Amino acid sequence: MELTEARILVAGATGALGGAITAQLAGRGARVALAGRDPSRLARAARAHPGVPAIPFDAYVPESCARAVRDASAALGGLDAVVVAFGAVAFGTADEVGDEVAEHLTAVNHLAPAAFFRAALGVLRPGSAIAAVTGAVAERPQPAMADYSASKAALRAWLDAVRRETRRTGVRVLEIRPGHLDTGFAHRPVAGTVPPLPQGGDPRHVAAAVADALETEAELVTTSPDGTPVVERRAR
Repeated sequence: MELTEARILVAGATGALGGAITAQLAGRGARVALAGRDPSRLARAARAHPGVPAIPFDAYVPESCARAVRDASAALGGLDAVVVAFGAVAFGTADEVGDEVAEHLTAVNHLAPAAFFRAALGVLRPGSAIAAVTGAVAERPQPAMADYSASKAALRAWLDAVRRETRRTGVRVLEIRPGHLDTGFAHRPVAGTVPPLPQGGDPRHVAAAVADALETEAELVTTSPDGTPVVERRAR
């Protein structure tokens, strides 16, 4: 995908990783639309990119996710990619995390991205892309993070299946599966207390890899053991 003048919606643009992805895409000439939950943070993110559409949504309300896609498409005159970079995390053993928290994680980490993408698949053309952040836990579930890991693994499975479905339509599916990043995300859990974590990677490096992956129509972004982002042509 040629990023110059590409019309891209970034959902979760108010976060550290989403903001870094937005900056990378805009820096390469893309026309971006921002979507976020918190109005004040969304307004602050929009000030960094004057004139861009800024669209609120509630990840717990699937229709608002679909509406954000429609609003972004109307504002930009169409869409060439939708990138989802939001989520929620919780910590605690399986018997400590309640059903309400588990339901919240599933809604925010799996069902909301799926709602964005279901709406996007109705407007994207061949050569367009959808992209979502899953994380290393989607591949390697961690203790004291069972429900969080499961919600991200569900999104990974959904993306894998949709990737096969959309090969006939020419819409690309990119999974962003980095290791722990220094975004502050883990320190804002919806439940539990963050355990000791290794030094996080720089989200700006992952954001650059995401932009590279969109440009080269790659299917997966991971990070190596030393934290270096890796762009892979085919997902595995």
